[in-house]
Amino acid sequence: MQAQSPSSALWKLLLAGLFFGVVASLLVYAGNPGNMGVCVACFLRDITGAFGGSAAGMGALAYLRPELPALVLGAAGAAVASGQFRPRGGVAVLPRFVLGFVFMVAALVFLGCTVRVWLRVGGGDLNAVVGAVGLVAGIAVGAAVLRSGYALPASREVSLPAALAVPGIAIVLLAIALLTGGAPAFLTVAPAVKRAPIAISLVAGLALGVVAQRSRLCTTGGIRDVILWRRPEKLLGIAGLVAGALAANAVLGQLRFGFEGQPIAHTDALTNFASTAVAGLAAVLMGGCPLRQLVMAGEGDAGAGGALAGMVAGALFAHGARLASSPKGPASGALPLLAVLAAVTLALAWYLRRQQATSAAAAPDA
Repeated sequence: MQAQSPSSALWKLLLAGLFFGVVASLLVYAGNPGNMGVCVACFLRDITGAFGGSAAGMGALAYLRPELPALVLGAAGAAVASGQFRPRGGVAVLPRFVLGFVFMVAALVFLGCTVRVWLRVGGGDLNAVVGAVGLVAGIAVGAAVLRSGYALPASREVSLPAALAVPGIAIVLLAIALLTGGAPAFLTVAPAVKRAPIAISLVAGLALGVVAQRSRLCTTGGIRDVILWRRPEKLLGIAGLVAGALAANAVLGQLRFGFEGQPIAHTDALTNFASTAVAGLAAVLMGGCPLRQLVMAGEGDAGAGGALAGMVAGALFAHGARLASSPKGPASGALPLLAVLAAVTLALAWYLRRQQATSAAAAPDA
């Protein structure tokens, strides 16, 4: 495989961000919720809700959204075609699960993952600007933890079946959606849920998966790289995503600046800041935003599957405990919950760093 030049990689990152922002806005125009053409947290929550989530209070949001499984398969196809599919993982599964859980709960307090933070900014939602500031703050804390010596253990080679677990689940989900029109009788489907036609969602998801895999687009990694290595050019992906969404929303008549009346958003500034800060911290420590976790799972990373499983558990917990926010505002216990999640995340990072230091000290000299 021929190595690409640094300038080529940066152009690819910028164009990927632009493409992602435009496609996400087109998905809104086609029927997806406002400023939510793609949201990994919300869509994963909706899929979870379709599989019996009504018992956890998720029935009104349940829908087997095709975008996410299609994105995984698009990334998998691109990885295979480029020789980058590599079965790996099998280490630190529980820490990844916990970090995925923390990320999802924090995202549902904000009402959107780190992808939707930037899409909301691109739709004119000024509440998301507050969230973006919180996201940067959380990533900065995560970068400080990385500087202190924290790192997830290096992945090891795993069996092919383990590497194909998430792509296999994606195939099953897409098959169910396509064969039943997205509303199989044995699933819960909210009749009022906003959704684009399945064919459009499928094509968009596949295309986004290919682009995200080839560009390594991440909605938190660029900010981390700026903080750690002073590489502002790494922000091109995020800048492109926001610019693409802004331009497309303006053309489609979906751009509306303000705090009030934004789609699926609340105006509690402190909670918006705190929730995205916790989400940003968790994303850095688990090795990438939820978009990257989907792409890595498509590339054969079984560890990313652990993070995604944690996100599913987080969705069930947040809605079952009535701690997820709504457009009316955050739950009464949101801020104490976020404080606990931050403490758990930092304690986990401290434990892993100490464990790694102990292992390094005990290792015999080469």
